Amino acid sequence: MFLSMAKTISKEIPLAEITLRRYEKPSKLSERELVRKLCLSIGLLQPGDSRDIIVDILHVLLMAKKQKKLLSSEEIEKEVVESRKKQKLALHGIASSNIRRQIKRLRDLFLVEKVKSSYRITEFEDLSVIFEEKIEKFYLQSIVGRVKEYFGSVR
Repeated sequence: MFLSMAKTISKEIPLAEITLRRYEKPSKLSERELVRKLCLSIGLLQPGDSRDIIVDILHVLLMAKKQKKLLSSEEIEKEVVESRKKQKLALHGIASSNIRRQIKRLRDLFLVEKVKSSYRITEFEDLSVIFEEKIEKFYLQSIVGRVKEYFGSVR
């Protein structure tokens, strides 16, 4: 029996991660396009990605925030389908399981929270405040702190 001598590399699982990208200043963009650029900016969407359902989910939740309305995952799905049809976009990625997975990604970044069995933008707060308080001061700071520890340990 032939045994491979190749090294097995363990899969490293990060405790936390965030992607940040810088784009041109926002100007003269539709609401959906602004949300899309935000998703690109924080790594929720990859450049050139055609599966952009997360943009519509976040957009639907932002519209509900204006009315201080909580939405179930089923309501989010329904609103997303209506929105995509209205904008003549393909109905890719609208499976219930994918909608829930994308909501979880938004929750992991502290942008969305679950209240009982419904979802909302965290505390119906402005996204800029959520970014500053939850992501910039807490999440990003803890990641940068750990990266600095690695820089200090490598000599």
